[in-house]
Amino acid sequence: MKLPLGYSVTKDHNSVCRLHKSIYGLKQASRQWFHTFSQVVLQFGFVQSPSDHSLFTKGSGENLLVLIVYVDDIVLAGKHLEQLAIVKTFLQRHFKLRDLCTLRYFLGFEISRNSTGISLSHRKYALQLLEDTSVLASKLANTPLISPYNLSLHEG
Repeated sequence: MKLPLGYSVTKDHNSVCRLHKSIYGLKQASRQWFHTFSQVVLQFGFVQSPSDHSLFTKGSGENLLVLIVYVDDIVLAGKHLEQLAIVKTFLQRHFKLRDLCTLRYFLGFEISRNSTGISLSHRKYALQLLEDTSVLASKLANTPLISPYNLSLHEG
């Protein structure tokens, strides 16, 4: 935490800054936002997953819509663009949203699409992790296994 402007540091190390409000005006703003968001989404007909509370689904089969929330990022997926547009319009009536269009990155995953489907890759995240730990330029090493070791489906 950075000290507020005008606050002078004294030799007394027992001083503290008391938090009266968080950035958004509530001490538990993110929890309150998610509670409000959940109520709005459930009102629209989505069902909250019992195993992952940030996952909401609506419909089934060809008409399945999936909505997942991570902190303040919302990913909306479905097969029919008309249905997605209806959900976005509904959410924009209740919240200030910014549509980033096609999903490219989410939670460290790189998402790419082509005619055969959707591909997920952790390449960018892995390279960043190697760079952060200063091992990106390291030399390769053989895996420490016994050289003539044969793996079998039914033995060992």
